[in-house]
Amino acid sequence: MIYPSIDKLLNQVGSKYLLVNIVSKRVHEMEETKHYQLKENEYVSSKPIGRALEEVAQDKIVLIEE
Repeated sequence: MIYPSIDKLLNQVGSKYLLVNIVSKRVHEMEETKHYQLKENEYVSSKPIGRALEEVAQDKIVLIEE
């Protein structure tokens, strides 16, 4: 099973296009700054995309709508 569930992520974000945009920006940010929201051992995934999705699933990324 894929973690985190796409259904859970879409309930939090609302749109798969917005989810892709958020995750893409977060991955670039993580690669540039090496700053992560969770501790190394708290991530299930070892790849930046999976880690960004996990941060969204755990409400570590806050969306500000304009």
